[in-house]
Amino acid sequence: MNKVLITAVRQTVYKDLMAKYENPIEHTCDVREGQQWISIDGQQPEGMCPSAWSSMREFVESLARGEGNFYDGWMKNPMSAMISCNDGFRPFSFYIEVIKE
Repeated sequence: MNKVLITAVRQTVYKDLMAKYENPIEHTCDVREGQQWISIDGQQPEGMCPSAWSSMREFVESLARGEGNFYDGWMKNPMSAMISCNDGFRPFSFYIEVIKE
Protein backbone atom coordinates (compact mmCIF):
# COMPACT_ATOMS: atom_id res chain seq x y z
CA MET A 1 0.00 0.00 0.00
CA ASN A 2 1.03 3.60 -0.62
CA LYS A 3 1.83 6.07 2.12
CA VAL A 4 -0.28 9.21 1.88
CA LEU A 5 0.89 12.66 2.92
CA ILE A 6 -1.78 14.96 4.36
CA THR A 7 -1.00 18.68 4.48
CA ALA A 8 -3.16 21.35 6.13
CA VAL A 9 -3.09 24.03 3.42
CA ARG A 10 -5.47 26.78 4.45
CA GLN A 11 -8.19 27.64 6.91
CA THR A 12 -11.13 29.83 6.01
CA VAL A 13 -13.09 31.57 8.77
CA TYR A 14 -16.66 32.73 8.21
CA LYS A 15 -17.13 35.27 11.00
CA ASP A 16 -20.53 36.34 9.70
CA LEU A 17 -21.85 32.79 9.94
CA MET A 18 -20.28 32.34 13.36
CA ALA A 19 -21.97 35.50 14.63
CA LYS A 20 -25.32 34.49 13.20
CA TYR A 21 -25.45 30.77 14.06
CA GLU A 22 -22.74 29.62 16.45
CA ASN A 23 -22.79 29.72 20.23
CA PRO A 24 -19.51 31.09 21.58
CA ILE A 25 -16.97 28.34 22.27
CA GLU A 26 -13.56 28.58 23.87
CA HIS A 27 -11.69 25.81 22.06
CA THR A 28 -12.00 25.08 18.37
CA CYS A 29 -9.51 23.50 16.00
CA ASP A 30 -5.92 22.51 16.87
CA VAL A 31 -4.84 22.15 13.23
CA ARG A 32 -2.34 24.70 11.93
CA GLU A 33 -1.51 25.69 8.34
CA GLY A 34 1.45 23.71 7.06
CA GLN A 35 0.98 20.88 9.54
CA GLN A 36 1.52 17.44 8.01
CA TRP A 37 0.68 13.83 8.77
CA ILE A 38 1.48 10.55 7.03
CA SER A 39 -1.16 7.88 6.69
CA ILE A 40 0.28 4.37 6.60
CA ASP A 41 -1.90 1.60 5.14
CA GLY A 42 -4.80 4.05 4.84
CA GLN A 43 -5.06 4.47 8.60
CA GLN A 44 -5.79 7.66 10.53
CA PRO A 45 -2.47 9.25 11.48
CA GLU A 46 -1.78 9.87 15.15
CA GLY A 47 -2.75 13.41 16.12
CA MET A 48 -5.06 13.93 13.13
CA CYS A 49 -8.33 15.70 13.98
CA PRO A 50 -11.06 13.00 14.02
CA SER A 51 -13.56 15.31 12.33
CA ALA A 52 -11.14 16.18 9.52
CA TRP A 53 -10.27 12.50 9.14
CA SER A 54 -13.92 11.58 8.66
CA SER A 55 -14.06 14.05 5.75
CA MET A 56 -11.02 12.60 3.96
CA ARG A 57 -10.85 8.95 5.04
CA GLU A 58 -12.30 7.45 1.86
CA PHE A 59 -9.94 9.47 -0.36
CA VAL A 60 -6.90 8.54 1.72
CA GLU A 61 -7.87 4.85 1.72
CA SER A 62 -8.34 4.93 -2.07
CA LEU A 63 -4.97 6.60 -2.65
CA ALA A 64 -3.31 4.12 -0.30
CA ARG A 65 -4.70 1.27 -2.44
CA GLY A 66 -3.26 2.87 -5.59
CA GLU A 67 -6.53 4.25 -6.85
CA GLY A 68 -6.87 7.88 -7.86
CA ASN A 69 -8.01 10.07 -10.73
CA PHE A 70 -11.07 11.11 -8.74
CA TYR A 71 -13.91 12.59 -10.79
CA ASP A 72 -12.17 11.90 -14.11
CA GLY A 73 -9.31 14.37 -14.02
CA TRP A 74 -10.33 16.70 -11.21
CA MET A 75 -6.78 17.14 -9.89
CA LYS A 76 -3.62 18.02 -11.85
CA ASN A 77 -1.90 15.23 -9.91
CA PRO A 78 -4.25 12.26 -10.37
CA MET A 79 -2.87 10.63 -7.21
CA SER A 80 -4.05 13.49 -4.98
CA ALA A 81 -7.14 15.29 -3.72
CA MET A 82 -8.01 18.58 -2.00
CA ILE A 83 -10.50 17.93 0.78
CA SER A 84 -12.03 20.26 3.36
CA CYS A 85 -13.06 19.29 6.85
CA ASN A 86 -16.71 19.52 7.76
CA ASP A 87 -16.54 22.57 10.06
CA GLY A 88 -18.94 24.99 8.41
CA PHE A 89 -17.59 27.98 10.34
CA ARG A 90 -13.78 27.52 10.06
CA PRO A 91 -13.03 24.74 7.56
CA PHE A 92 -9.51 23.64 6.79
CA SER A 93 -8.49 22.56 3.30
CA PHE A 94 -6.18 19.54 3.19
CA TYR A 95 -4.05 18.42 0.26
CA ILE A 96 -3.65 14.66 0.28
CA GLU A 97 -1.18 12.94 -2.03
CA VAL A 98 0.60 9.65 -2.50
CA ILE A 99 4.20 9.70 -1.35
CA LYS A 100 6.46 8.47 -4.15
CA GLU A 101 8.92 5.92 -2.83
